[in-house]
Formats: sequence, C-alpha cells, structure tokens
Amino acid sequence: MIQTATPETAATGRVRTITLWVLQIAAALAFLAAGGAKLAGAGQMVAVFDKIGVGQWFRYLTGLLEVAGAIALFIPRYALYAAVTLMLVMAGAVFSHLTIVGGSPLPPIILLLLSATIAYLRNLENRQ
Repeated sequence: MIQTATPETAATGRVRTITLWVLQIAAALAFLAAGGAKLAGAGQMVAVFDKIGVGQWFRYLTGLLEVAGAIALFIPRYALYAAVTLMLVMAGAVFSHLTIVGGSPLPPIILLLLSATIAYLRNLENRQ
C-alpha cells in the first residue's frame, strides 16, 4: 500500500528532523569538548582516569570514541551507530561515577539520555 504524505505528517516529519539535528549538534559539541579534553591530556581527565585505575590508555580510547562518535553524528548514515556507541560510553561513565570516581553522575546521565533520544529518533527515520 502506498501512503501519501498528508500535511500533518509532513509537518511532523519536518519538526522531528529539525529536532533531531539540533540534538545531534548539541551532543556532538559536548562530546567533541569532552573527548578533546581527554585526548589533550587535561589535568582533570588524567586525574579521573588515574582514579579509575585502568591506565591512561583507557582515557585515550574513551576520548577517541567520543570524538569519533561526535563526528559520526553529522553523517546521517552513521548517526544511529554513533549514538549507540556514545550511549555505551556514557553508561560506562555513569557506572564509573557511581562506583569509583564519585561526584555527580548527572552530566553523563544527561549525555546518555541525549544519545538514547538521538538513537531512537534516527531509528524512526531509518524505518521510513
């Protein structure tokens, strides 16, 4: 069955697409900043990963995943995979904050929810 776009569905789709891009840009900027700080060796990031105790290689890996994910959010074909990858990274960050690092887990929770929203909306767009 062929469906034609009604004015309401076309407008809804347009609003969803604009919302999705706004969320992707906001998330990409946040992940570029966070990942860039990790890769640049910012003192706070070095200290956090020292406290985690896995080694500084893990800081580089996390920073690389965040920067690559941020860049991939700008490529519609890869944005869903980037959002899922960033969700996994943020799930690890929330776990680390709650069990090892301490402090507020609110920033990684917000980024986790933002990434999940992007993944959900991208999945909807891919199905249409």
